Amino acid sequence: MIMKYWGFLLLKLAAGAMVMLLVWRAIVVSFRGALASGFEQKPFGHDLGFTSAMLLYFLACFGVLHLIIWDQRYRCRICLRWLRMPVSAGSWPNMLLFGQPRTEYICLYGHGTLKVPEFRVTKKSPDWERHDDDIWKELESLEESKR
Repeated sequence: MIMKYWGFLLLKLAAGAMVMLLVWRAIVVSFRGALASGFEQKPFGHDLGFTSAMLLYFLACFGVLHLIIWDQRYRCRICLRWLRMPVSAGSWPNMLLFGQPRTEYICLYGHGTLKVPEFRVTKKSPDWERHDDDIWKELESLEESKR
């Protein structure tokens, strides 16, 4: 099941790379270098329009990569659907009782919960907690503990 998650990431990365390759070819074709004294001169560094287009292309590549990773982070690890219902939990004044402030996202089909800390000091990734297949067992145990 988790291989489906990583396979989807690779598929999105490949699709993004193909789109950006088409954009790169369109930029290169639109700025064909003129023949000067028998040889073709490379336009990068000599043509301001081409150099500016390559700068914007470079920034767009990193923007697409960022969007792909951001999209993947907030997907369910099992069914690949978007995680929904953000709930704020914890607080700074009561950190010892309730934990640090975080936002919890859940899968609508009960596959798991993603806990994203409000403030990250380290590079620790958000915590994915997988739920049991039987959601009613978990709810019944909560009801039993209240008695």
